[in-house]
Amino acid sequence: MLFTEVLAVLSISAATGLRLALPLLLIGLLSGPELWSRVPLLNVIPPAIVLGLLTGWSAFELIMTKNRANYRLVQGMELLFSPVVGLIAGVAVARYVGLEGWVLWFVSVIGGLFALVIQLVQVGTAYRRRQGPPLWVLFSQDLICVVLVLLAFDSPEQGGLIAMLLLWLAIRTSTLWRKWYVGQAETIDRTQPRRHKHEPD
Repeated sequence: MLFTEVLAVLSISAATGLRLALPLLLIGLLSGPELWSRVPLLNVIPPAIVLGLLTGWSAFELIMTKNRANYRLVQGMELLFSPVVGLIAGVAVARYVGLEGWVLWFVSVIGGLFALVIQLVQVGTAYRRRQGPPLWVLFSQDLICVVLVLLAFDSPEQGGLIAMLLLWLAIRTSTLWRKWYVGQAETIDRTQPRRHKHEPD
């Protein structure tokens, strides 16, 4: 059923919106002997090299996201790559669940945009909160990322449901930010809340 396949792609895309390298690493490890044969770009690189690169990258992002001094820098870098990684991971899972042709690429592009939206909210949080999110939130993101990858392969319905919940939270958060931002301005300046500001937001 196409609906189930789409949920699987949304699940892996939401995972790449939280962390980039870790989902790709888990995709390879869960694929068995085929490793990254279904993953675009990675399938032309020897598996041993891909394993080393993704392991190092995963360790880097897991450690550096816990360092509040470098959190914004890491999130900014991941924002740039999130749509590409979301697309790549989406194609891999779409092929795994049997999607083909234009449907595969359409769903994967949606997945890449989904990953970008999740990353945008994280970057917004990093700049809205001067010190970044609490550590328990960051560790929760790591856990949710792993769970979403596992569910994309074994239980896409549940994974897709969590992904849609994350999307709802992202939309809800952005709406609250806008209300807060506009609410700072005087009534006559609500359409241009940056007017008369001398300090960055």
